[in-house]
Amino acid sequence: MTTMATTPAEGGSRRNWTFLTNHGHVLLAIARNPTARLRDVADEVGVTERAAQAIVADLEAGGYLRRTRVGRRNEYTINPKGRFRHPAEADQQVGALLALFAEPVGDATADR
Repeated sequence: MTTMATTPAEGGSRRNWTFLTNHGHVLLAIARNPTARLRDVADEVGVTERAAQAIVADLEAGGYLRRTRVGRRNEYTINPKGRFRHPAEADQQVGALLALFAEPVGDATADR
């Protein structure tokens, strides 16, 4: 007898999880909009503003992004050559992830 795993849409009960961490989601949100307010990044990712601030601090300390003050706002520059932190992906650069998911605001294509 073959059994198939059910998805939540099929009535099964599963834990809610994603492939990317909040750090990955924040990095992608900033890549899409480098002048975004952290409040907006937090809303997009689904974390608190304080959590977004802590994640940005981690990413900055790890060399994944740089924050520059422009007037009253911050502008972020991402280092696409940064390596993934997990040993299984440490030979890969985050730029590959950004290329897959980080479409800049206003560059969306109509045929998606």
